[in-house]
Amino acid sequence: MIDIQQFENIKQKHGSYASWAVWANASERKPKSNMGDLSVFDDARVLSLLRNDVVVVGLNFSVSADVRRPFFNFHGKGGGAFKIRYAFKDSPYYGAYMTDIIKLPGEVDSKKMMRHLKAHPDVAARSVDKFREELRDLRATAPTILAFGNDTYKLLRENLDKSEYHKLIKLPHYSHWISKEAYKETVFNEIG
Repeated sequence: MIDIQQFENIKQKHGSYASWAVWANASERKPKSNMGDLSVFDDARVLSLLRNDVVVVGLNFSVSADVRRPFFNFHGKGGGAFKIRYAFKDSPYYGAYMTDIIKLPGEVDSKKMMRHLKAHPDVAARSVDKFREELRDLRATAPTILAFGNDTYKLLRENLDKSEYHKLIKLPHYSHWISKEAYKETVFNEIG
């Protein structure tokens, strides 16, 4: 469980690129509705939902200016993030910590980002160090890490020591062109 001081520290230090797998409910007919509603984080009861033993990691965050709002990452309507909400709702992974391994904004094309990282290996090294700092602030000791996509999984596998996590599991990226129902099924097949 996360306490209020820890929550506020994470919000201040990491809130511009990190969040939690907690969302406002969708309306029955609109699966993308209320994705940007961050009022769930204003209620102190949310602390009882937040976890530090599961960390969900994407490659790099969106170019949207809204991402700079604390905890907005993974909460916008674009990119299929609503599928994460659908998949994790009422599951043991609801409330997981969410972040991106690369903190640089500005690139939605993962192939371009990977070329950039290959040309600038220091960016990946600094990003992994920043990720480790997040884990310390989260007080996450060997968490289960769920990695969105091949590139994220590969970066984490190649740069983290196996003692730094309990499990590292590759998940399909939520932007894949599949239904939210098929995405949820695929996610839980990968998790086991």
